[in-house]
Parts: sequence; C-alpha cells; structure tokens
Amino acid sequence: MHILVTGCAGFIGFHLTRKLLSLGYRVTGVDNLNAYYDPELKLARLRQLGVEAAGMPAYETRRDPSGDFLFIRADMQSTRLYETFLDTTRFDYVCHLAAQAGVRYSLENPGQYVDTNITGFFHLLEYCRRQPAKRLVFAGSSSVYGTGNVPPYAEDACTDAPVSLYAATKKSNELFACCYASLYDLEIVGLRFFTVYGPWGRPDMAPFLFTRAILEERPLQVFNNGEMLRDFTYIDDVIDAVCLTLFREPDTTEKKKYRVYNVGCSSPVVLNEFIEVLERLIGKVANCIHRPIQPGDVKETWADITLLQAHYHDTPHIQLQQGLSAFVRWYREYYRC
Repeated sequence: MHILVTGCAGFIGFHLTRKLLSLGYRVTGVDNLNAYYDPELKLARLRQLGVEAAGMPAYETRRDPSGDFLFIRADMQSTRLYETFLDTTRFDYVCHLAAQAGVRYSLENPGQYVDTNITGFFHLLEYCRRQPAKRLVFAGSSSVYGTGNVPPYAEDACTDAPVSLYAATKKSNELFACCYASLYDLEIVGLRFFTVYGPWGRPDMAPFLFTRAILEERPLQVFNNGEMLRDFTYIDDVIDAVCLTLFREPDTTEKKKYRVYNVGCSSPVVLNEFIEVLERLIGKVANCIHRPIQPGDVKETWADITLLQAHYHDTPHIQLQQGLSAFVRWYREYYRC
C-alpha cells in the first residue's frame, strides 16, 4: 500500500509517516522545509525517518535506506510538484497535513496563508480528482470555531465567524473539500485538531515555549492572565485518529462522501494549571509576565468528540501529566539540557 503524506517533516506529518512506515506501508512525503520555525528541527525529524535533507535543493528527491520512504522537497502550491513527481503516481490513500501554521503569524504575513493553505490545498484536490485515492484525509483546525459558540464544540456548531486569517483558510479548506467530494465523487475526511503537543513538537506552541522559558529561567509571557482554556491533545492520540479515519470505514449507516471530525482530548485545562504541571516536571518556577489576550486568539478550546467515538470507537488515553512528562523528557534529551 502506497500513501502520500504532505507536510511530512512537520510535527504531525513526521509522527504519521513514522507510524505508517512501522506498519509496513510505502510512503511518499512532501515538505518545503520552510523557515517559519527552525528548519533544523524539520531536518532532524527527517533524519529519524532515514533521510538526510540538509542542503537539499527544491524539487529533488531522497530515499531512506529501506526504499520505503521517498521524500520530495517542494511547495504544495507549485504545479511543478505535480507535473514532475505526482501525476505519474497513483496512491492508495492521501493525508494532507502541509499548511502554513500559526494564528499570530497570519496577522503579519497573510499572503503566505493564502498561497499555502488555499492555493496549495486546491492543487492537491485537483490532483486527487485526476488520480483518485480511496480516501483523502486533511488537517483542519479547532480555530474554525472562532467565538460565539458554547463549549464543548461539536462539529455542527457555527464556524462562520473566524477570528484569524489562519482560521479563515482552514474554514475555506472545509468548503473546498465538501464541494470536491460532492462534485467529483471523492471520499474526503477533515480533522479539526485541538492543540496538539508532544515530542518533536513545534517551537511556536505553548508546551515548547513554556518549557524553554522555565528551563532557561527567562520571563514567560502569559496571555489573558493565564485564564485561557485549552484542550491539549497528545500526539499519539492524534495519530491514532488519523489512521482510523484514513483506513477504516465509519461505523454508521449514514452515507456521506465528506465528513468532518473533532480530534481532541475533551479534557480542557486552564493555562495556569498547565504551567503548574510544567513547573513540577521541570523542578523550577516560571517567571510569568501577564499580558492581555492577543488579536486572533480565542479564550477557550474544548472538543466534543462524541462523533469520532461513535463512528470509530476512538477515545484518547494520554492525559496531560503523562503527555507533558514525555515532552519534557524529549526536550531535555534533544537539547541536552
């Protein structure tokens, strides 16, 4: 079985690719290795997958020693990716995780989000129309819920009032996917991820930022007086949900070509409590500097995962203490601190 994973050097993409390879599948991965955060972390993830990509030019390929993983360095919004590499290949399944991430960065560089998240996704949908796979699963975001909904957020809640451009691009992905599924008879699943964390995580996310600040005894900026509520979801639980929705049929008699599911822990934590757990694990006290909530941020995220549990019997099992312990252990090993 041959699977296409976009964003394979990203946090979730790396973990998914590693899981698929461990299960004996062949994987073709695409990533542009952009500098939104330190590319060395992306290169290190690829080394874990058996590929050395340092200094690798765009639109070239590298294989791991086993030959089961092919890495392509390319932009998703470029037609060259498809003309040169993908149009001659038929994949059994496609998982689209490539995106320009970050709510706050979308305020500074909106064009990057339109290019990558909208144009890039459109080109992938067109590819899937030309070369249909059994199923396309793509990364959505809990940010689509915006404000005005009562938590926990269910999939049928209103998503018409995003508060960031990043959220707007993710909502756009859902609308495009719904249309393509209906018009071209494609089976597509969108997954709304809620605050994913764990080893090899992104440096712009709270677990990474807070751990670094506490360990280095630097001031830690805490927004909204630490009263934000976040549904932290451990990476292993996320990968389990991705694999279930990618390979299995949902346990329902309702026939739909397009579906969307929340992927969260459904046990939200106040940010101040999150910091206290980190302080205990690290053995140091955070030097918190409280700031007002930033534009584009929402005060709370909380996933209603009833639908995913009903259709796939999937229940997250990693609680915050266990997940943060694994993250802090990885961080200290990776950065030797």
